[in-house]
Amino acid sequence: MTDLSELDRGAAPGAADPVKVLLHRHRELCERAVDPLEIAAGLEAHGITDRTAARFRHRDVFSLAEELYARVPRDADTVTDAPAAPDAPAPEGGRRSVIVLLLPLLPGALCAAALVALARTHGQTRLYAAAAGVVAVALALRAALRRGPLALPDGLASRSATGSWTCWLLAYAVLGDGLLRTALTGGPDGLPDGTTGGDWPLALAPLLALTLAVAPATWTAGLFLAHARRKLAVSRGLEDFAASVRPVLLGAVALFVGALAVLVALCAPLLDAGPVSPAVLALGALLFVARLLTVHGFTHAPRVILMLTATAHVLAPATVFAARLPGCAALGAPVEALTAAWGPTAVPVLTCGAGALILLVHAARTLARASAHLRPEQAR
Repeated sequence: MTDLSELDRGAAPGAADPVKVLLHRHRELCERAVDPLEIAAGLEAHGITDRTAARFRHRDVFSLAEELYARVPRDADTVTDAPAAPDAPAPEGGRRSVIVLLLPLLPGALCAAALVALARTHGQTRLYAAAAGVVAVALALRAALRRGPLALPDGLASRSATGSWTCWLLAYAVLGDGLLRTALTGGPDGLPDGTTGGDWPLALAPLLALTLAVAPATWTAGLFLAHARRKLAVSRGLEDFAASVRPVLLGAVALFVGALAVLVALCAPLLDAGPVSPAVLALGALLFVARLLTVHGFTHAPRVILMLTATAHVLAPATVFAARLPGCAALGAPVEALTAAWGPTAVPVLTCGAGALILLVHAARTLARASAHLRPEQAR
């Protein structure tokens, strides 16, 4: 982090060229940047604001970045003498774009196929079909999230550990409500049998809706990134950019939740299931905002919120079972009172909804920064 007190001394009235001090400190950033916008975002990442830019005799960080970009010597030969790009890669690039566009459809398609296989099999064959479906959908999700706007940058892949908590949340969406409902009535008396009408019923419609929602999540995230970069190009100050990008973020989240609501409404009749819990919308919003933050480098808050949400999901049925022990009846009282008032779905609705709201407030603050739209290596 740049020492702003030293920058202030460099920008003092007695300094003949205060911008030269800043250029010396951030020369690597300025030489690596392909346009002034990258310099502006990089300066913001180092704590330089529009108010700081005023001490360097500029109205905002964008104006200061333009001067820094103009001052860095550049080798024109590397641009003018560069060989022309061959014509052959163009079709390959087009094929890659089609793959990135269509790949998010794969998890939902495989999940639908797996549910059809599950409905047409019985006994041990059903167990094999379920295992094969889980593996196929997991691999498809992995492939879909490794490309496109929801893909993690290379430097973040090893530091992001939200996958396990996401799996817990998805598992609860399938198994949790049924387990909690039967636990409150003294069960369950056996393991899930892969049906929605057993002693421990499964909720398969939420899983289908969430896997189908990978496609609108990917496309909506792409729209947000494109609009944010467009706002960055036309903004003339950090505050101006922040004020213009926040409605874009809220609109992207609303668009995704709307698309998920349509999928939820369609999946229940297709599977001959009852109405799907609104907890699916809360969970989808939570996962979408968490992924947006993660791909922009803000990994801590999503990891903590997903961990706390998953832990709350596990504790809800655990306290009900613990209340069966002698003298421990009070442990299950909160969950029993909550489910008596609003049903078992109240647990995921409240926990996922609260987590999504917290992350959305955090995203409205962090993703409104110009530096959030730099690649990790550019922000160093």
